[in-house]
Amino acid sequence: MTLDKISEEIRKAEKIVILTHEDPDGDAMGSALALNLAIQNLGKKPDVIIPEHNKMFDFLPGIDELKKESNVEKYDLAIAVDSADSKILEGYEKYFEKATQKIVIDHHGSNQMYGDINFVNPVAPACCQILIGMFDYFNTKITKDMATCIMTGIVTDTGGFNYNATSETFEFAAEILRIGVNISEIYRRTLRTKTKASFELKKIAIDRLELLEDDKIAFTYITSKDEKKVNAERGDHEGIVDIGKEIENVEVSVFLHEVENKGYKISLRSLEYVNVSDVAIMFGGGGHVKAAGAYANGTLEQIKTKLINEIKKQLK
Repeated sequence: MTLDKISEEIRKAEKIVILTHEDPDGDAMGSALALNLAIQNLGKKPDVIIPEHNKMFDFLPGIDELKKESNVEKYDLAIAVDSADSKILEGYEKYFEKATQKIVIDHHGSNQMYGDINFVNPVAPACCQILIGMFDYFNTKITKDMATCIMTGIVTDTGGFNYNATSETFEFAAEILRIGVNISEIYRRTLRTKTKASFELKKIAIDRLELLEDDKIAFTYITSKDEKKVNAERGDHEGIVDIGKEIENVEVSVFLHEVENKGYKISLRSLEYVNVSDVAIMFGGGGHVKAAGAYANGTLEQIKTKLINEIKKQLK
């Protein structure tokens, strides 16, 4: 079985690195840190390479162990979590590509199956939920610290249990509550507490928001100039894409975020029937049916026009 093979590779490897995608969200951070703690319980010391992260995640156990770089030339084992493609591994895919063995653990339907061993479950609402099942199979006890990381991934990727949560999600949440994790506090820290810069960016985005195609599409954007103006830090734009979903009749919310030297990052959310992953794939990205993203080069208007045209094909 795949899980038996994963366990075997982890146990025999001496030099292990854990990687995740650029601009890591709660699921990426939670998955990487929970897996790190689990492997540490086997007496090993993995490297978790995440160069930058949003300071909202500073409360997570093991956050001070993150590395920006590594001087290891070649790892015995590289594990990528919550990443559909090796191209988005925070710019450090070199550690993954050079490793003797490569494992991918993910929940994106658009996953490219780029590992030697791929454990991908697109039904799971979060990569962290997959880890719970893995740890259970391995008879690995989930500590309070591990559970805190796992719950952070589940809370953020389900929007506070607002979408994609399964019956198992709530069963796991109950189990994690019994371990002693304060889920309400995780919800407050990750989804309700905003920096002043984040609040200012949200105001700018709301002022620019347009309703298109009989109000079925909400569109807005922020530029790098906007971010400099409000002294924004990494991750302060998070959550802006969800604003459009709160408007009556909106089916798809579109948010463009200008990233220096990378063009625009596209974030897409849908409410009921539009598969935004299909839209994101047209731009070389991917994700889930109701939450997806990509990067695009070109002017704001060029990207906007192409996006709207693709979304229109799926509107009823």
